[in-house]
Amino acid sequence: MCIGYARMEETVPWNSLRYPVSMRNLDPAVREKAIEIANALLRRGVSEGKAIRIAIASAKRWTDAANIADANADGSAHERELRAGGRSTFT
Repeated sequence: MCIGYARMEETVPWNSLRYPVSMRNLDPAVREKAIEIANALLRRGVSEGKAIRIAIASAKRWTDAANIADANADGSAHERELRAGGRSTFT
């Protein structure tokens, strides 16, 4: 019995095919990040419910930050072009 328990600890509880129901409606990229975060929290001893809540919120913030960074990169190129006196290709 002890061997089976040790084997269970080595595997992650969630993956892209098996994840909590509360992650079902997340965008696939957000879900993957949430699964990664939740598994890490579980390894640190955080309870399952708390890990799920934290992981979903953190994954959404991670995605929002990535989208903002992409938008800022586009905006920066636009601003550099305008400062250089060129016509913007973004408008």
